[in-house]
Amino acid sequence: MVYSMVAATVLLALLSLYFLAQSLNGSTGQRIIRLLFAISFACFIYLYGCWVFLSVYLKYAFAIATLIACMTAIFKRRKIPGRRRSVFAQLFFAVIFTTINIMYFTGTTGTPETVDLSFPLKGDSYLVFQGGKGLPTNLFHYSYRGAIYAIDLIKLDNVGRRGKHIFSANLNDYYTFGDTVYSPCNGRIIKTQTSNPDNIPPSRERGPTNTNQVLIDGGSYFVFLGHLKQYSLLVHEGDSIVAGQPLAQVGNSGFSLEPHLHIQVHAKEEGKPWYKGRPLYIQFNGRSYRLFQEIDTKHLDK
Repeated sequence: MVYSMVAATVLLALLSLYFLAQSLNGSTGQRIIRLLFAISFACFIYLYGCWVFLSVYLKYAFAIATLIACMTAIFKRRKIPGRRRSVFAQLFFAVIFTTINIMYFTGTTGTPETVDLSFPLKGDSYLVFQGGKGLPTNLFHYSYRGAIYAIDLIKLDNVGRRGKHIFSANLNDYYTFGDTVYSPCNGRIIKTQTSNPDNIPPSRERGPTNTNQVLIDGGSYFVFLGHLKQYSLLVHEGDSIVAGQPLAQVGNSGFSLEPHLHIQVHAKEEGKPWYKGRPLYIQFNGRSYRLFQEIDTKHLDK
């Protein structure tokens, strides 16, 4: 699956550049429509492409290539006539891709209730592997136990890679694995689990009920931290904790394809289990993040 996603990202990126080159053809009106379609498609690939499996910095190279292609398309013209039927199809898809691109920022959940947490990891650079305001950026979390604002975090190296290889069955090849998790808030530990073995990628057969975890009562909300490394917990149920206190290490337990830290927050509501309370949109140090956005910890407090 990982290799398929990498191939799709690269091929679609090249295809978008081809569409930009083709936008040189036709009348002025046809060129405008073709250019709008090509730009909206390129933006879609930039925002949603799985660049992290290679390097997150490749998307910036793609953006530069797209900008050069756009400038060429705008200032250079060919007199080859374009087909009217294909122009109508491109106008239709330009609207579709533009809508999806806008939804990357707006989501589908309106203006959510937020919670501000301290960032729970202390390396230099991380990436939101999944996250956002519901659909479409948080697709995999959207229907699972009300976790529409849950966030998955992975660690990056200094060249924007998440691991030593595009895919590996060795957990230690992923830079996130074993990274220390720190408490994102003050509170009290009300549930822990630590004995579940870590999955060997890409297996996730143990499912969501076998996740090593910490559940924190933060006063007016609950914070759930999942997929922790087996036997790595440093706290116990009933412990009072403060923000920044070490809790455990990132692992790959439970319903997880590769090592990452899962975080979700729910408002405390009387008579309801923690996961049925209102989901809260997470901000770290006053900033919100979405799918495939990088987090530079050196700038979090600025």
